[in-house]
Amino acid sequence: MRYVGLDVHKHTVHACILDSAGKKVFTGDIACTRQGLRHFAARRLQQDDKVVLEATTNTWAVVGELKPFVASVTTSNPLRTKAIAEAKVKTDKVDAEVLAQLLRCDYLPSVWEPDGTTCRLRKLTGLRASLVNERTRIKNRMRSVLAQLLIEPPVSWLFGDDGLEWLKGVELPEDERVMIQCQLQWLDLVQKQLENLDLQLQRLAYEQDKVRLLMTLPGVSHTIALSLLAALGDVSRFRDGDHAASYLGLTPSTRQSAAHCYHGPITKAGNSHARCMLVQGAQHLATHPGPLGVFFRRLAKKKNRNVAVIASARKLVTIADLMLKNNEPYRYATPYATDRKLSCIRFRATGVRRKPATNPAKGKTAAAGKGGQPARDARATRSLPEIYQGEGLPPLKTIEQLPAGEQRVLKAAGVERFVRQVHAAPAR
Repeated sequence: MRYVGLDVHKHTVHACILDSAGKKVFTGDIACTRQGLRHFAARRLQQDDKVVLEATTNTWAVVGELKPFVASVTTSNPLRTKAIAEAKVKTDKVDAEVLAQLLRCDYLPSVWEPDGTTCRLRKLTGLRASLVNERTRIKNRMRSVLAQLLIEPPVSWLFGDDGLEWLKGVELPEDERVMIQCQLQWLDLVQKQLENLDLQLQRLAYEQDKVRLLMTLPGVSHTIALSLLAALGDVSRFRDGDHAASYLGLTPSTRQSAAHCYHGPITKAGNSHARCMLVQGAQHLATHPGPLGVFFRRLAKKKNRNVAVIASARKLVTIADLMLKNNEPYRYATPYATDRKLSCIRFRATGVRRKPATNPAKGKTAAAGKGGQPARDARATRSLPEIYQGEGLPPLKTIEQLPAGEQRVLKAAGVERFVRQVHAAPAR
């Protein structure tokens, strides 16, 4: 058996082939193209070879080209590999040989290879994040132009309909007017691209049961659910929710020596986009009447809001891990908000509306609500189990079917009455 180490760059790849005894058989540079990789594989590689390369931008494309020619292709974690094999002299030749030697000695820290669906989710969610960031930069540039001229907009929201109308007609010097017009055109283009991408993501979200399952969590929209699934991939590879949270960098850093132990800020390892999206979702838990809201408010009172937000984001990951592994929706969501989220994503993806359970007789109007306003239709009167059943989600467990420990936690948090209420009638 031979071991092949590849130091992959944008345009070139340096290869080092070792035999079972660790002796060099071949070293050389090849072009990092499909044709170059296939030519190298056909001439130099054998069916029982084992190949290793570090994770980088074009890693999975290289892996896909080489897999048919060898026994296995392993992708190493560059951060952990560097910690194991740090050298004073660092060249492409050294890096390729180090990778091959670590693979030969079975001491290589590898990474999980994402499947096709996960790769697609990562591409689309990454593109959406780039468009949102670009939209924010455009808006900030326009605000900067107005601030430099000491102009205060007469509207509270500059980029609403009224604000944009004022921005197009306000008197500005010639150069600043050109800058604003350019940014407005750019903003319109980015907004249209973002709307088209959002429609595609909504259709993709509705097709995946896991996404709709995660959307039952409070504060989790389809974009947050897609970002979380794109980052985690196959959740079965995590031993528990704590390991999933650590993978996303939401666990505290620890420095311990002898009797001294210091817990600092979160590690911020892993996918930064998914972590930021979870933090945004956790902001909505402050007023939630269920267990997550109790957890948020108790921690915010004891520490501060920022600590509560980060801790709640970590809590969302641990709960999401259990929901995906057990194929079970969130048990303590508020029915009205959850119904709106699920029905909205269904309508955007398919155009199908759910008809009310009961309609007024012909020639009669629906009963009026408070203040003479029309009452909410029957869609807002369903219980949480009915909502999940109507959307094709797995059934909920009753309180009596929950483990005894979970029932004690609900009683201690003072939310047992809320849980019974949402399982029978909506909490608005």
